[in-house]
Amino acid sequence: MTRLDDSERSSDPGPASKEESRFADLARRLERERPVPRAGFRASLRSRLLEADSERASAGARVRVQVAAYAGSGVALLIVAALGVSGLGPLSAG
Repeated sequence: MTRLDDSERSSDPGPASKEESRFADLARRLERERPVPRAGFRASLRSRLLEADSERASAGARVRVQVAAYAGSGVALLIVAALGVSGLGPLSAG
């Protein structure tokens, strides 16, 4: 949010600067009177967010293991198929 300091306001006391002044005063009042959640809620939210972050990190490791397993089994099936086509594998016609 952009704040209007006294130094940024126009020196012209016209209607636009009065409106800017009112908006700046309103902005300061809204920042000052902004409601803040209770401490218990903030603590509970923080713990849930940290837990979700750690779950996401461990989920990334699980995904890498699954990708490696799928790739390994795919390579193994390709080797079995190649052996079968060459006539040496367990599924060969010979």
